[in-house]
Amino acid sequence: MKRKIYDKLIEWKNDGANKTALLIDGARRVGKSYIAEKFGRNEYKSYIMVDFNNAPNEIRDLFEHYLNDLDTFYMYLSAYYNVKLYRGESLIIFDEVQLFPRARAAVKYLIADGRYHFLETGSLISIKRNVQDIVIPSEERHIRMYPMDFEEFLWAAGNDTLIKLAGSCFEKRTPLGQTMHRKALDLFRQYMIVGGMPQAVQEYIESRDFDRVDRIKRDILTLYRADVGKYATGYERKVESIFDEIPAQLSRHEKKFRLASISREARLREYEDAFAWLDDAMIINICYNSTEPNIGLRLNMDRMTMKCYMADTGLLISHAFDENGLVTEEIYRKLLFNKLEVNKGMLLENIVAQMLTASGHALYFYSNSSREDAASRMEIDFLTAKSKITSRHNISPIEVKSGNHYTLNSLNKFRAKYREQLHTAYVVHTGDLKEENGIVYLPIYMVPFL
Repeated sequence: MKRKIYDKLIEWKNDGANKTALLIDGARRVGKSYIAEKFGRNEYKSYIMVDFNNAPNEIRDLFEHYLNDLDTFYMYLSAYYNVKLYRGESLIIFDEVQLFPRARAAVKYLIADGRYHFLETGSLISIKRNVQDIVIPSEERHIRMYPMDFEEFLWAAGNDTLIKLAGSCFEKRTPLGQTMHRKALDLFRQYMIVGGMPQAVQEYIESRDFDRVDRIKRDILTLYRADVGKYATGYERKVESIFDEIPAQLSRHEKKFRLASISREARLREYEDAFAWLDDAMIINICYNSTEPNIGLRLNMDRMTMKCYMADTGLLISHAFDENGLVTEEIYRKLLFNKLEVNKGMLLENIVAQMLTASGHALYFYSNSSREDAASRMEIDFLTAKSKITSRHNISPIEVKSGNHYTLNSLNKFRAKYREQLHTAYVVHTGDLKEENGIVYLPIYMVPFL
């Protein structure tokens, strides 16, 4: 499958591979190993992939005994994998490097030697137990890999033109028109319920069988749970509690995460490590309240008030509808045709968070629950900042609306109170693009263009 991260790997090879190793960090089953091997096969004269899931002791011992004798190190590595290495033209991949941190620490010496290029892939890469005994090499450049986005989903489905048309309409602020908008929305709804995990996308493209797709997603969720038990040592029950509570929290009208739903005595300071674990594992996307929507949203971040989204909306669906262990074909089809009576706002808001994250945005929202000042009492789903900050008009509020009939009380209050900070106000909805009264009404499939 075609992935956008491939172009970034090419950029690294052309400008940086002689001085740094590139580490692809991402959730489990997001496609890191696949894209790394494809890159090695296509762009180098030869490559070796050292998979630390099953690397034998003979390979692990090389990092313990031969880093001061790299001639012997490379000779054994080449012989074991039966791959000839060419100076400056070969790639060595350390796959799932978190399973053997010693190899990650060795990058410092391997890059200094300069013979070959090094690519690493990792999940749970920042978890304490994976880094506690090593010095993180400064010669390591990081890049994050996310689930497939809508454009990558369309590429997999053989559609290379729709996103280009949508992007052109976004730039010109013109609607797609009824026929193309309906087609775009139908395809986006397919993407939303299948999700962006490559195995699930491939199964859907090949079979169009939602039961098979759901089994794949459920296997991934099971893998995540196994990782919690294995790596979240000491607070695995708290991680599991947060993970299990996500669908219920998102189904509420006010989506701020309430620890009281887990336990009346629960306090955030007791659960901080659990949230951080899920965030490091890239299983969730955390959205923090910014108490003052101004330059530097992070400067006004309230870490005590957050929303917690699943990193992949397709996985959220399988996670949420779990009563019988499998989301039935009928539920998927009702979701596909917008006929299921569930809180669709939960799914739309989650996928907006997913798309904003993949586009490089840190997630912030705005919430003020003042009881004294009604004009200040409001909640905005998301806030984004301009890429080039100026003295005024930097912040764009984003409201996500799932139905055809809705009010904009909070958005209008925000525009009135923060007119000096306001850049562009957006309503993300399922209708076509339009501009009215200073608000841009944006089709949900255009969120990646923000």
